[in-house]
Amino acid sequence: MRSTKAISAVERLKTRTGNANYAAIAMPGGFFYLAERSAEGSKKLSEPMPLDDFVAFVNAREPAKPRKVSKLDIAMEEQIGRSGKHTAKRDE
Repeated sequence: MRSTKAISAVERLKTRTGNANYAAIAMPGGFFYLAERSAEGSKKLSEPMPLDDFVAFVNAREPAKPRKVSKLDIAMEEQIGRSGKHTAKRDE
């Protein structure tokens, strides 16, 4: 069950990067490391680490997918920006 969390993190990494060759390798004692498989063999990309550290490492490996922004989000940010400018003028 614990390995599901590690595998999910690697699956998200594969999706973000478009590289399907990443793999989570489980070791005795609940340790995991990240590897990249290729025709030449596996390349170890990290040292063995506990599950939570491994997931944090994998999540930080590549930038996250850009957040989708709706028209309403843009309008709200503009409204917040305008209200901040009006407040600054009153203080002067």
